[in-house]
Amino acid sequence: MDLFSHSWAALRAAVAELPDEAFEQPSGCAGWLVRDLVCHLVIDAQDVLITLATPATTEPTADAVTYWSVTQQPPTGDDPLDALIVRLAAAYEQPNLLTFHLDDVGSAAGRAAELADPDALVSTQDMVLTVRDFRTAYVLEWTLHHLDLIAHLPDVAGPPAEALAHCRATLETIAGTAFPASYSDRDVLLVGTGRRAPTEAEVAELGALAERLPFVIG
Repeated sequence: MDLFSHSWAALRAAVAELPDEAFEQPSGCAGWLVRDLVCHLVIDAQDVLITLATPATTEPTADAVTYWSVTQQPPTGDDPLDALIVRLAAAYEQPNLLTFHLDDVGSAAGRAAELADPDALVSTQDMVLTVRDFRTAYVLEWTLHHLDLIAHLPDVAGPPAEALAHCRATLETIAGTAFPASYSDRDVLLVGTGRRAPTEAEVAELGALAERLPFVIG
C-alpha cells in the first residue's frame, strides 16, 4: 500500500468534511486552532512540491527516519513561524477558501509525489534523500497532524490504521526501543510525541522510557 498517498488522502478528506464551526476549535498543536493547522497543511503541500522540484546530485545524507529532528521540548505556539501561520489562516476569513486552497495545492502535491521517480534524489532543509524516503518520512507528518486535527473533534475520522502502525514503528526506531505492547498505536504516538501526558499507570508501565519522553518530532 502507498502509505504516503493513503494517509494524505485520508487527512484531506477529513478536512473536507469539517463543518465551518470546527475550524474555530482548538487543534492538538499548541496555540493553533483547527484553521491554523489546516493552513499549515497548505504550507506542507507546498513544501512537498518544492522538494520534488529540487533535484540533488550528491549522495543521500538522510533517510525516512533521520530526516526528522527530535527534541524533548514541546512547542509552545510562541515561535515566530507558528505565529505567522495564525495570521495567514486568519486572512482566509472563510473556511471554504482555506479548504479550497488545501484541496488545490494538496491534490497537486499528491499527484507530483505519485509521478516522481522513487529512486530520484531531492534536496530539502540541507539534506539529500531519495523521493521514496521523503515520501515515507511524510507519512509521519500526515499522521501526526491528522491526530492533531481530531484532538477535540471526536466525530471526525482518524488516520488509517496502516499509517498509525507504520508511524509507531518509526517512532520506536527513533526511540531505539519498543513501547509496551498494551499501548495502541494511537496512544504510542500521542504519548510518545508529547501530545498527551501519560497516566500514572502508563508511566509505571513505560519504566525507564518514561524519563526520555517526549520525542518531539520536527
